[in-house]
Amino acid sequence: MRASWNQVRTTPIHVFVLILAITLLGGCRASEKSADNTSPASADRAPGAPAIHSYSTTFPKAENPVNENGNWNGGSLAETDFGKRSGESINRLWGNVQTVPGMAFGVDEPTEFGDPTAILTGTWGQTQTATANVKVNKTPRGACCHEVEVRLRTTISDRSITGYEGYCSVMPSHPYCHIARWNGPDNSYWNLEKKSVAVYFADGDVMKATATGANPVVITLYKNGVSILQAVDTGAAGGGFGAYGPFPSGNPGIGFYDNHDNNWKDFGLSSFTATDDPSAAAAPASAR
Repeated sequence: MRASWNQVRTTPIHVFVLILAITLLGGCRASEKSADNTSPASADRAPGAPAIHSYSTTFPKAENPVNENGNWNGGSLAETDFGKRSGESINRLWGNVQTVPGMAFGVDEPTEFGDPTAILTGTWGQTQTATANVKVNKTPRGACCHEVEVRLRTTISDRSITGYEGYCSVMPSHPYCHIARWNGPDNSYWNLEKKSVAVYFADGDVMKATATGANPVVITLYKNGVSILQAVDTGAAGGGFGAYGPFPSGNPGIGFYDNHDNNWKDFGLSSFTATDDPSAAAAPASAR
Protein backbone atom coordinates (compact mmCIF):
# COMPACT_ATOMS: atom_id res chain seq x y z
CA MET A 1 0.00 0.00 0.00
CA ARG A 2 1.02 3.67 -0.37
CA ALA A 3 3.23 5.11 2.30
CA SER A 4 1.76 7.89 4.42
CA TRP A 5 3.42 11.35 4.24
CA ASN A 6 5.28 10.88 7.53
CA GLN A 7 6.81 7.65 6.24
CA VAL A 8 8.50 9.32 3.26
CA ARG A 9 12.21 9.71 3.74
CA THR A 10 13.37 13.27 3.33
CA THR A 11 16.77 12.73 1.90
CA PRO A 12 18.18 15.54 -0.34
CA ILE A 13 17.19 13.67 -3.50
CA HIS A 14 13.63 13.24 -2.19
CA VAL A 15 13.40 16.94 -1.37
CA PHE A 16 14.58 17.82 -4.88
CA VAL A 17 12.01 15.53 -6.48
CA LEU A 18 9.22 16.97 -4.34
CA ILE A 19 10.15 20.55 -5.19
CA LEU A 20 10.28 19.69 -8.91
CA ALA A 21 6.86 18.02 -8.79
CA ILE A 22 5.28 20.98 -6.99
CA THR A 23 6.80 23.39 -9.53
CA LEU A 24 5.45 21.41 -12.48
CA LEU A 25 1.97 21.15 -10.98
CA GLY A 26 1.94 24.87 -10.31
CA GLY A 27 2.82 25.55 -13.94
CA CYS A 28 -0.09 23.40 -15.16
CA ARG A 29 -2.53 25.14 -12.84
CA ALA A 30 -1.52 28.59 -14.08
CA SER A 31 -2.34 27.70 -17.70
CA GLU A 32 -6.00 26.83 -17.09
CA LYS A 33 -8.54 29.04 -18.89
CA SER A 34 -11.27 31.00 -17.18
CA ALA A 35 -14.75 29.48 -17.21
CA ASP A 36 -16.39 32.93 -17.30
CA ASN A 37 -18.05 33.05 -20.74
CA THR A 38 -18.59 36.82 -20.58
CA SER A 39 -14.85 37.50 -20.32
CA PRO A 40 -12.88 34.50 -21.53
CA ALA A 41 -9.20 34.17 -20.67
CA SER A 42 -6.96 35.62 -23.38
CA ALA A 43 -3.66 33.98 -22.42
CA ASP A 44 -3.44 32.35 -25.84
CA ARG A 45 -4.17 35.57 -27.77
CA ALA A 46 -1.52 37.82 -29.26
CA PRO A 47 -0.04 40.46 -26.92
CA GLY A 48 -2.18 43.59 -27.00
CA ALA A 49 -5.15 41.87 -28.66
CA PRO A 50 -8.51 42.76 -27.10
CA ALA A 51 -10.24 40.15 -24.96
CA ILE A 52 -13.08 38.25 -26.58
CA HIS A 53 -16.49 39.61 -25.60
CA SER A 54 -19.47 37.25 -25.47
CA TYR A 55 -22.93 36.98 -23.98
CA SER A 56 -25.44 34.16 -23.78
CA THR A 57 -28.97 33.99 -22.36
CA THR A 58 -32.06 31.81 -22.29
CA PHE A 59 -34.17 34.77 -21.08
CA PRO A 60 -34.76 33.37 -17.59
CA LYS A 61 -36.82 36.28 -16.19
CA ALA A 62 -40.03 38.15 -16.96
CA GLU A 63 -39.01 41.69 -17.94
CA ASN A 64 -40.61 44.50 -19.94
CA PRO A 65 -38.39 45.72 -21.45
CA VAL A 66 -35.65 43.10 -21.31
CA ASN A 67 -32.75 44.27 -19.13
CA GLU A 68 -30.95 41.29 -17.54
CA ASN A 69 -29.00 43.31 -14.97
CA GLY A 70 -28.23 46.15 -17.37
CA ASN A 71 -27.06 44.02 -20.30
CA TRP A 72 -29.71 45.26 -22.78
CA ASN A 73 -30.88 48.57 -24.23
CA GLY A 74 -34.27 48.92 -25.95
CA GLY A 75 -35.41 50.58 -29.15
CA SER A 76 -37.40 53.21 -27.27
CA LEU A 77 -34.10 54.84 -26.24
CA ALA A 78 -34.03 56.35 -29.73
CA GLU A 79 -36.56 58.90 -28.44
CA THR A 80 -33.96 60.42 -26.07
CA ASP A 81 -34.59 64.15 -25.52
CA PHE A 82 -36.91 64.24 -28.53
CA GLY A 83 -39.76 65.89 -26.63
CA LYS A 84 -37.48 68.18 -24.63
CA ARG A 85 -35.85 69.63 -27.72
CA SER A 86 -38.91 70.05 -29.89
CA GLY A 87 -41.36 71.14 -27.22
CA GLU A 88 -43.71 68.36 -28.33
CA SER A 89 -44.82 65.31 -26.39
CA ILE A 90 -42.39 62.41 -26.58
CA ASN A 91 -43.19 60.05 -29.45
CA ARG A 92 -41.64 56.61 -29.60
CA LEU A 93 -40.27 55.60 -32.98
CA TRP A 94 -39.19 52.00 -32.22
CA GLY A 95 -40.60 49.41 -29.85
CA ASN A 96 -38.94 47.37 -27.12
CA VAL A 97 -38.46 43.66 -26.48
CA GLN A 98 -39.98 41.88 -23.48
CA THR A 99 -39.38 38.45 -21.96
CA VAL A 100 -41.11 35.69 -20.05
CA PRO A 101 -39.01 32.79 -18.71
CA GLY A 102 -37.64 31.04 -21.79
CA MET A 103 -38.75 33.51 -24.46
CA ALA A 104 -38.12 37.01 -25.85
CA PHE A 105 -40.70 38.72 -28.07
CA GLY A 106 -41.89 42.16 -29.15
CA VAL A 107 -43.81 44.65 -27.04
CA ASP A 108 -45.30 46.83 -29.74
CA GLU A 109 -44.57 48.62 -33.00
CA PRO A 110 -45.19 52.37 -32.56
CA THR A 111 -44.48 53.27 -36.21
CA GLU A 112 -44.83 51.37 -39.50
CA PHE A 113 -41.25 50.11 -39.37
CA GLY A 114 -40.61 50.69 -35.67
CA ASP A 115 -39.53 47.11 -35.06
CA PRO A 116 -39.29 46.09 -31.39
CA THR A 117 -35.52 46.17 -30.83
CA ALA A 118 -33.02 45.26 -28.11
CA ILE A 119 -29.22 45.38 -28.31
CA LEU A 120 -26.55 44.37 -25.84
CA THR A 121 -24.70 47.02 -23.87
CA GLY A 122 -20.92 47.47 -23.69
CA THR A 123 -18.25 47.87 -26.35
CA TRP A 124 -18.04 45.09 -28.90
CA GLY A 125 -15.39 44.20 -31.45
CA GLN A 126 -15.93 44.67 -35.16
CA THR A 127 -16.30 41.00 -36.15
CA GLN A 128 -19.60 39.85 -34.67
CA THR A 129 -21.65 36.66 -34.59
CA ALA A 130 -25.22 36.52 -33.26
CA THR A 131 -27.13 33.24 -32.88
CA ALA A 132 -30.72 32.70 -31.74
CA ASN A 133 -33.11 29.79 -31.34
CA VAL A 134 -36.50 30.53 -32.84
CA LYS A 135 -39.63 29.83 -30.80
CA VAL A 136 -43.07 29.64 -32.44
CA ASN A 137 -45.94 29.06 -30.03
CA LYS A 138 -48.56 29.50 -32.73
CA THR A 139 -47.80 29.66 -36.43
CA PRO A 140 -49.04 33.01 -37.76
CA ARG A 141 -51.69 32.79 -40.47
CA GLY A 142 -53.19 35.24 -42.90
CA ALA A 143 -51.45 38.25 -44.39
CA CYS A 144 -47.73 38.99 -44.22
CA CYS A 145 -45.64 39.73 -42.16
CA HIS A 146 -44.26 38.16 -38.97
CA GLU A 147 -40.49 38.14 -38.59
CA VAL A 148 -37.63 37.25 -36.26
CA GLU A 149 -34.43 39.29 -36.47
CA VAL A 150 -30.81 39.20 -35.33
CA ARG A 151 -28.83 42.45 -35.25
CA LEU A 152 -25.17 43.23 -35.79
CA ARG A 153 -23.15 46.43 -35.31
CA THR A 154 -26.29 48.23 -34.18
CA THR A 155 -26.27 51.65 -32.51
CA ILE A 156 -29.28 53.29 -30.84
CA SER A 157 -29.10 57.06 -30.48
CA ASP A 158 -31.39 60.09 -30.55
CA ARG A 159 -34.09 59.34 -33.18
CA SER A 160 -31.75 56.92 -34.94
CA ILE A 161 -30.92 53.22 -35.20
CA THR A 162 -28.07 52.17 -37.48
CA GLY A 163 -26.57 48.77 -38.21
CA TYR A 164 -27.29 45.46 -39.90
CA GLU A 165 -30.12 43.00 -39.59
CA GLY A 166 -30.76 39.47 -40.76
CA TYR A 167 -34.51 38.89 -40.75
CA CYS A 168 -36.74 36.00 -41.73
CA SER A 169 -40.41 35.10 -41.86
CA VAL A 170 -41.96 32.62 -39.44
CA MET A 171 -44.87 32.07 -41.82
CA PRO A 172 -44.81 28.98 -44.10
CA SER A 173 -47.30 30.76 -46.36
CA HIS A 174 -44.94 33.74 -46.78
CA PRO A 175 -41.34 32.44 -46.83
CA TYR A 176 -38.52 34.98 -47.17
CA CYS A 177 -35.24 36.11 -45.64
CA HIS A 178 -33.35 39.38 -46.13
CA ILE A 179 -30.26 41.22 -44.93
CA ALA A 180 -30.99 44.87 -44.27
CA ARG A 181 -28.98 47.97 -43.46
CA TRP A 182 -30.65 50.37 -41.05
CA ASN A 183 -29.61 53.85 -42.17
CA GLY A 184 -30.59 55.73 -38.99
CA PRO A 185 -33.89 57.58 -39.39
CA ASP A 186 -37.21 55.86 -38.79
CA ASN A 187 -38.54 54.12 -41.91
CA SER A 188 -35.11 54.15 -43.58
CA TYR A 189 -33.64 50.76 -44.41
CA TRP A 190 -32.33 48.87 -47.43
CA ASN A 191 -32.29 45.16 -48.23
CA LEU A 192 -28.66 44.72 -49.25
CA GLU A 193 -28.67 41.26 -50.80
CA LYS A 194 -28.76 40.89 -54.57
CA LYS A 195 -30.97 37.81 -54.53
CA SER A 196 -33.66 36.93 -51.99
CA VAL A 197 -34.46 33.41 -50.79
CA ALA A 198 -37.83 31.75 -50.12
CA VAL A 199 -37.04 30.53 -46.60
CA TYR A 200 -38.96 30.67 -43.32
CA PHE A 201 -38.02 29.69 -39.76
CA ALA A 202 -40.07 27.23 -37.70
CA ASP A 203 -40.06 26.42 -34.01
CA GLY A 204 -36.63 25.14 -32.96
CA ASP A 205 -34.72 26.45 -35.99
CA VAL A 206 -31.42 28.22 -35.34
CA MET A 207 -30.83 31.65 -36.85
CA LYS A 208 -27.30 33.00 -37.10
CA ALA A 209 -25.73 36.08 -38.68
CA THR A 210 -22.16 37.34 -38.93
CA ALA A 211 -20.56 40.67 -39.83
CA THR A 212 -16.94 40.94 -40.95
CA GLY A 213 -14.75 43.63 -42.47
CA ALA A 214 -14.80 47.45 -42.32
CA ASN A 215 -15.27 48.59 -45.91
CA PRO A 216 -16.80 46.63 -47.42
CA VAL A 217 -18.77 44.95 -44.66
CA VAL A 218 -19.83 41.37 -45.39
CA ILE A 219 -22.97 40.07 -43.65
CA THR A 220 -23.86 36.37 -43.82
CA LEU A 221 -27.12 34.75 -42.71
CA TYR A 222 -27.51 31.08 -41.71
CA LYS A 223 -30.34 28.65 -41.03
CA ASN A 224 -29.47 25.63 -38.89
CA GLY A 225 -25.77 26.07 -39.62
CA VAL A 226 -26.15 26.39 -43.40
CA SER A 227 -25.48 29.75 -45.05
CA ILE A 228 -28.54 30.93 -46.98
CA LEU A 229 -27.80 34.56 -47.82
CA GLN A 230 -24.92 37.01 -48.03
CA ALA A 231 -24.71 40.75 -48.64
CA VAL A 232 -21.97 43.36 -48.96
CA ASP A 233 -22.18 46.97 -47.79
CA THR A 234 -19.84 49.46 -49.46
CA GLY A 235 -21.73 52.52 -48.26
CA ALA A 236 -23.53 53.01 -51.56
CA ALA A 237 -26.86 54.81 -51.43
CA GLY A 238 -29.85 52.55 -51.80
CA GLY A 239 -33.26 52.19 -50.25
CA GLY A 240 -34.18 54.74 -47.61
CA PHE A 241 -32.14 57.76 -46.60
CA GLY A 242 -29.60 58.68 -43.96
CA ALA A 243 -26.05 57.61 -43.16
CA TYR A 244 -25.81 54.76 -45.71
CA GLY A 245 -22.94 53.05 -43.87
CA PRO A 246 -20.79 51.09 -43.95
CA PHE A 247 -20.99 50.80 -40.17
CA PRO A 248 -17.70 49.64 -38.60
CA SER A 249 -18.96 49.37 -35.02
CA GLY A 250 -22.03 48.81 -32.88
CA ASN A 251 -23.58 46.00 -30.86
CA PRO A 252 -25.35 42.70 -31.53
CA GLY A 253 -29.00 42.24 -30.61
CA ILE A 254 -32.45 41.03 -31.59
CA GLY A 255 -35.72 42.30 -33.02
CA PHE A 256 -39.15 41.38 -34.34
CA TYR A 257 -41.73 42.60 -36.83
CA ASP A 258 -45.50 42.13 -36.98
CA ASN A 259 -47.51 44.53 -39.12
CA HIS A 260 -50.61 42.34 -39.22
CA ASP A 261 -51.77 41.90 -35.61
CA ASN A 262 -50.63 42.35 -32.01
CA ASN A 263 -50.09 38.68 -31.21
CA TRP A 264 -46.45 39.21 -30.26
CA LYS A 265 -46.30 36.22 -27.94
CA ASP A 266 -47.09 33.82 -30.80
CA PHE A 267 -43.43 33.88 -31.92
CA GLY A 268 -40.05 34.94 -30.58
CA LEU A 269 -36.64 33.63 -29.52
CA SER A 270 -35.89 31.09 -26.78
CA SER A 271 -32.16 31.83 -26.51
CA PHE A 272 -29.51 34.22 -27.80
CA THR A 273 -25.73 34.15 -27.98
CA ALA A 274 -23.37 36.83 -29.29
CA THR A 275 -19.60 37.02 -29.58
CA ASP A 276 -16.92 39.13 -31.22
CA ASP A 277 -14.52 36.19 -31.49
CA PRO A 278 -13.30 36.32 -35.13
CA SER A 279 -13.03 32.53 -35.31
CA ALA A 280 -16.81 32.22 -34.82
CA ALA A 281 -17.59 34.26 -37.94
CA ALA A 282 -15.96 32.10 -40.61
CA ALA A 283 -18.45 31.96 -43.51
CA PRO A 284 -18.55 28.83 -45.68
CA ALA A 285 -18.22 29.19 -49.43
CA SER A 286 -21.82 28.09 -49.94
CA ALA A 287 -23.19 31.48 -48.88
CA ARG A 288 -25.13 33.14 -51.68
